[in-house]
Amino acid sequence: MRGLASTLSAVVLLSVCTSNTPPPPAEVLATDQTLSFPIAQDVADLDPAQMSSPTDVDIFRNVFSGLYKFDAALHEVPDIATGPADLSADGLTYTFHLRHGATFSNGDPITADDFIYSWNRAAAKQGDSAGVFSVVAGYSAVGSGRTGTLSGLVKVDDYTFTSTLNKRAGYWPTLVGLWPFWVVDRKVIAAAGEDAWFTKPETLIGSGPFRLTARATGQSLDFEPVPAWYGGKTGALKRIHIDVLSDQPAQVSRYESGGYSLIGYGRQVLAPDIAVKYATDPKLAGQLTLVPAGLTYWVGFNLKTGPFAGIDSGRAGRHAFSTAIDRKALADALCSEGTSCTPATGGLISKGLDGYLGDGADPSAKFDAVAAKAEYQAWDPNGVKVKDLTFTYDTNPFNKALCTNLSQQWEKNLGIKVGCVEVDRGNFFDNRNGRCAYTAFRQSWSADYNNPQDWFDYLFATGATSGGSCYANPAFDTLVAGADAKPLALGLPDYQVAGFLLVNDSIFAALVYGRQQYLVHPYVIGAGGNTLYDFDWTKARILKH
Repeated sequence: MRGLASTLSAVVLLSVCTSNTPPPPAEVLATDQTLSFPIAQDVADLDPAQMSSPTDVDIFRNVFSGLYKFDAALHEVPDIATGPADLSADGLTYTFHLRHGATFSNGDPITADDFIYSWNRAAAKQGDSAGVFSVVAGYSAVGSGRTGTLSGLVKVDDYTFTSTLNKRAGYWPTLVGLWPFWVVDRKVIAAAGEDAWFTKPETLIGSGPFRLTARATGQSLDFEPVPAWYGGKTGALKRIHIDVLSDQPAQVSRYESGGYSLIGYGRQVLAPDIAVKYATDPKLAGQLTLVPAGLTYWVGFNLKTGPFAGIDSGRAGRHAFSTAIDRKALADALCSEGTSCTPATGGLISKGLDGYLGDGADPSAKFDAVAAKAEYQAWDPNGVKVKDLTFTYDTNPFNKALCTNLSQQWEKNLGIKVGCVEVDRGNFFDNRNGRCAYTAFRQSWSADYNNPQDWFDYLFATGATSGGSCYANPAFDTLVAGADAKPLALGLPDYQVAGFLLVNDSIFAALVYGRQQYLVHPYVIGAGGNTLYDFDWTKARILKH
């Protein structure tokens, strides 16, 4: 009772004290609510069915919308859908319910017919991201051009439709939030032309909170809020102006003179000297924000042929080569004071995404030169296995610097000379992904969406199309296939086990995780981004300054 009385007294005292605490001052907005920023290259594809560039996606997320969207924390939330889909008992059919009153920016109502049309169209266009429809029944016929209609899409009524899959895919709800699933106005496309509707502001009609009002190709784009947008408030901004400007010193000069609100939207990257300048100057550091970029670099090992082959027989060699790498030293040399990347110690999947194993969770990423050399010498006592070993990478200054650093570390810590072999990008990808042609090689992955399936299925499942290692492990495949079939919340534990299976067997040697940079004036509030996307324009506002 005495403890309870003391606690109650403390609560009363706290409430008395805090009741006199003045509230934070109200924000005073600037009269001119124009958000301005540069992009290095002009947008390429304004049609959601053809989009693939992160710049295009991040900008036009504000113009188009779909059933779901991702909030600032990467949680999927309803957009035009009223809530989560209903799932059939067999886990194959999803029933989507649309909100009433949703319209395109020109006032045309949005119905189930518009979604079915948009998804069929995107699948048939066979753009870079059309493969996200591959789990829908009937996709193979659409992909081969035999039909333009996915048999798995069925209208129930004007505000309800179903998608039936050809296999259980717990990641399907995540896919449905991506840009190929954005709804487009079939009436406008029919009137303006299939290949012309997206070329003019007056016919580039979406359902998002902003609309394109002007475009000078190769020079600039302008946007304004959609009047009486069905989704409610569009925020404080009245105009968004984007310049196409490849000269980064000119970008920064204009930013510093107040001509730009920020630099970094459209997933733009700062030049190393500029990033370091802002990171290391105490007076400027507050303007630089760094977030995980959903990108991982690693050393790939050939598990099919060569000295590192075999999950068990090559494990000690792979582990020795991995633990002989001082990732802090690597990052110090390549990551521009930590502004572009950080040491990768938490497994394959980048920090900030579901499936990240945790800081320091990868035993193969713990630097120990003495133990690494002893382990290597026990595995290859005569140096025969790695004689004339090379590390192959595709032409790129960062990749070249990466190989140089790794080669120096391996020679210093293991006593092994590893040659650097540079290959043009096209041949590198053909030989690596298609033939598993390289013994040790540069590998990386940039997440398409926040689900471990995006990493494991494409990189390490047996027959993976983008891995380059020819890794094949039935135990891993079983774990991943089981997780793929479940909703993410239920599948995540199995994905975690699969992730630890990779690191415990030293299947790869993680190196660094990428970082996204945002340079933002102190008077610009609500700008920035998360691991995959820039924040919505509806969240940004300009304070009086």
